Amino acid sequence: MSKAFTRESDDLPEPPPPVRAAPALPPGVKNYLTPDGAQRLHDELERLVNVERPQAAASSDASGSKRAVQVLDQRIAHLEHSLQSAEIVPPPAPPWEQVRFGATVTVRDQRGGEERYRIVGVDETDIDRNRVSWRSPLARALLHARAGQRVKVRLPAGEEELEVAGITYE
Repeated sequence: MSKAFTRESDDLPEPPPPVRAAPALPPGVKNYLTPDGAQRLHDELERLVNVERPQAAASSDASGSKRAVQVLDQRIAHLEHSLQSAEIVPPPAPPWEQVRFGATVTVRDQRGGEERYRIVGVDETDIDRNRVSWRSPLARALLHARAGQRVKVRLPAGEEELEVAGITYE
């Protein structure tokens, strides 16, 4: 067959699967997880290993299947590493007077608006659900604060003062 009828890309090797970013934990920093966060990661790992990976491996599309399996294997390895290195931190006993890891904190800004944030592990972070990493600037400002206390937070838009309006634990 003439080269005029082939695509050059057919001769190239498959691109490697996308590399998932490693957790933002420097060496020696503990990988804290809340009990429910650890359970969610464990459930995801079980689902990937027992359902999704076998389905992807059995797919009739060979090239798509291979890529899907590689992506799943990366996620499985990440979850296994996270769970093996995790230190699960249970909530403290009441009364909840101070913000600690795992707390759900209600804060009030200077305009009177309120938001709730839960301080969680790096692998549990989910901005859409207001779950912030304990290493984030917001969580660092809130940790060890007490109800009624005002804290200053450095945000990309500038410094903001927040009042701790409530502290609960799930």
